[in-house]
Amino acid sequence: MYKLGIDLGGTKIEGIVLDQDSNILFRERIPTEQEQGYEHIIANINRLYQIMVQDINGAEHTLGIGTPGAISPRSGLLKNSNAVIMNGKPVLHDLEQALGRPIAIQNDANCFAMAEAILGPGKGMHMVFGVIMGTGCGGGIVIDGKVHTGLQAIGGEWGHMSIDPNGPECYCGNRGCIETFISGGGLTRMYAKMYDDPKPLPEVQKAYFAGESRAVEFFNHFFVRFGTAMANLIALLDPDIVILGGGFSNFEAIYTEGIKEVERQVFSDSLETPIVKHTQGDSAGVFGAAFVGI
Repeated sequence: MYKLGIDLGGTKIEGIVLDQDSNILFRERIPTEQEQGYEHIIANINRLYQIMVQDINGAEHTLGIGTPGAISPRSGLLKNSNAVIMNGKPVLHDLEQALGRPIAIQNDANCFAMAEAILGPGKGMHMVFGVIMGTGCGGGIVIDGKVHTGLQAIGGEWGHMSIDPNGPECYCGNRGCIETFISGGGLTRMYAKMYDDPKPLPEVQKAYFAGESRAVEFFNHFFVRFGTAMANLIALLDPDIVILGGGFSNFEAIYTEGIKEVERQVFSDSLETPIVKHTQGDSAGVFGAAFVGI
């Protein structure tokens, strides 16, 4: 049976068709065009889906869709999406009506975790925790090849655990969320506030490796927070592996200085948990969507 996946992003919608061995048979991206409204996004997803179905001549298939945010089990509406035009909308209902079939929807962090668990370094492992360190900070849990969403569809939302009640205010309404300390967006805002210098984060990273004192000071602060956040995660779930994704996961010092801080803070006599970089890159979301399909 074919596996179809659609990844809804803020600027693009990507579709993929996989055969039973997860080989790519079709892949295409179209613009999201969210400025044209919610109904237009639904129509664009349907248009891409119909192209995918035509590619396999209408053969039997599963379908999964990855979105920012999650479907509320209470209301059936999308919540916690950074594509704010989608929040409060009956996305699952409207997509099933438009596409004329049942679908599975998972948030983008869960799709990332699923892809890395099936195709990446988490392959064959019992519990995989996937982290997205990008504009925000999301997480997903995969247990024995299945996404663990939890009772309220917030399983894995590690980025919104508070590690400092006096810390920066988060968009969720709390203070000191992990996201405010270790996401790319949070770090950019923090650097600008600490040094009154709105410098792009890649420039601060470059300055760190050049030994510039302010950048070294800033990232030393980050490593401690990263260690705290990761040690808390490991104490809670004790996963077999943690896989980091998102643009900021490419900051190589995470895998040296950051892991040293995890080792220092973890509630154990040693750190056995591998903390590794993703292997699927920006393909993870659409692959994961295909793997969660029904």
